[in-house]
Amino acid sequence: MTLYLASTSPRRRALMAQTDISFSVLDIAIDESQRPNELANAYVERLAKEKAEAGFNSVQDDETAVVLAADTIVVLEDKVLGKPEDKEQAQAMLRALSGRSHVVMTAFAIKAKDQIRVQRVNTTVFFRPITSKEVEWYWQTGEQQDKAGGYGIQGKGGIFVSTISGSYSAVVGLPLAEVMTALHGLDIFPEQTNSAS
Repeated sequence: MTLYLASTSPRRRALMAQTDISFSVLDIAIDESQRPNELANAYVERLAKEKAEAGFNSVQDDETAVVLAADTIVVLEDKVLGKPEDKEQAQAMLRALSGRSHVVMTAFAIKAKDQIRVQRVNTTVFFRPITSKEVEWYWQTGEQQDKAGGYGIQGKGGIFVSTISGSYSAVVGLPLAEVMTALHGLDIFPEQTNSAS
């Protein structure tokens, strides 16, 4: 099996690197627009599936190809918070999340020659109250601009998080426990290294 990660996200690459499973990165692009009346869970699952299929199509000459793709969204009261387009939107997101809980949904899809598997992991994230000075400070860090929901739990945005219920790695971008279980089902395991000197 040859594993491909259909994502250029540095966070997903770093998470996969923790597994010691060898993989190559695919740079694929799909339309990520949410369809009218599409529920959040269906939306994130569809994006993961479409990314995996697009990635698989790009390497279909590889008979042993297995493609892993994922998508992460932040949901506040049934509203999907995507990546902020500007400072005003980024700061509005942070104020909306302040002192409340929200759900981070990460779906992943694994596409092999004759099958595709899609799974979604939901994690509830609780934010402490955020001051207006912190809202301004966080924008200045530059961290918000490519993050769903306008924050990164693994970076400076982690200071806003009081507790989480669920998978931390899923909030970062890839639910490792569930992904590893799925890969094991395809006989994909970490590479054994000889630590003897």
